[in-house]
Amino acid sequence: MFTLQEPPFFTRLRDARRILVAGAGGGFDVYAGLPLALALRSAGKEVHLANLSFADLYGLDPDVWLEQDVAAVRPDTSARGDYFPERTLARWLEQQGLPATVYAFSRTGVTPLRAAYRALLQHLGGVDAIVLVDGGTDILMRGDEHGLGTPEEDMASLGAVAGLNEVEHRLVACLGFGVDAYHGVNHSLVLENLAALQREGAYLGAFSLPYDSREGALYVDAVAHAQQCTPDHPSIVNGSIAAAVRGEFGDVRFTERTRNSQLFVNPLMALYFCVDALGLAGRHLYLDRLENTALTRQVSSAIEEFRDALPRQRPPRAFPH
Repeated sequence: MFTLQEPPFFTRLRDARRILVAGAGGGFDVYAGLPLALALRSAGKEVHLANLSFADLYGLDPDVWLEQDVAAVRPDTSARGDYFPERTLARWLEQQGLPATVYAFSRTGVTPLRAAYRALLQHLGGVDAIVLVDGGTDILMRGDEHGLGTPEEDMASLGAVAGLNEVEHRLVACLGFGVDAYHGVNHSLVLENLAALQREGAYLGAFSLPYDSREGALYVDAVAHAQQCTPDHPSIVNGSIAAAVRGEFGDVRFTERTRNSQLFVNPLMALYFCVDALGLAGRHLYLDRLENTALTRQVSSAIEEFRDALPRQRPPRAFPH
């Protein structure tokens, strides 16, 4: 039973002992899960971090692979190129004296990604909960919206985890409300989707990431470290969220990558919106079409075919306030 004194997200995880926090959409998504991981670890949980990776994993040494499509990335893991968010995070964790392994999943379709998750769960000795984390909110799109953002990786992750029936708790947490507007997401429709999830008992509420908390301060530090380590491709999503956590507002400049865009950094970006993963998957309109996909391009094709057959899309709505 939920109470006002504790966010429902943490109530759901109260009895979980071992938890996997995994970035759903690739890139630096795992950073959006770092504050949750730190808070859960402080509560006495055993917490592991993973991420669907955009790095060149196939250049990794054979000994880092636990199984096909899942690698254990550590601070000293060698790789081609400088873009390697999982290793960057592992190095930051090591600097903080924290467990410094970040597991990396290959970009695949649902079937091999679920197998990779199962291989990792076996390696960890099982988990009681998986928290999928999205930097942004496009994982909350059900498929009939005017714009879906960048759905391929998010939906592969959601489909893979929704099928892991051996895991008792499967949750989704989104941080960075508003950042997906650049990719065509209409956030009035995000709120409409959350309202529908609330009616079905699948919405687990929202809570802010305070700058003057240990988790908030460490998150901002981790994002700054990542920007220093990846100067040519810093995370716009996490840079925006970190700016919001610091209390900045409006068209904040933290990278040349946004020089031709106008940002709207604001306090809503520092809010976690949390839902039950099975409830989210149950409302989805094309997730079942991804079940047997093996490659990311098959996910893309299935989404395109679904969209082409839609009789109508839900049009964007202006936020009225």
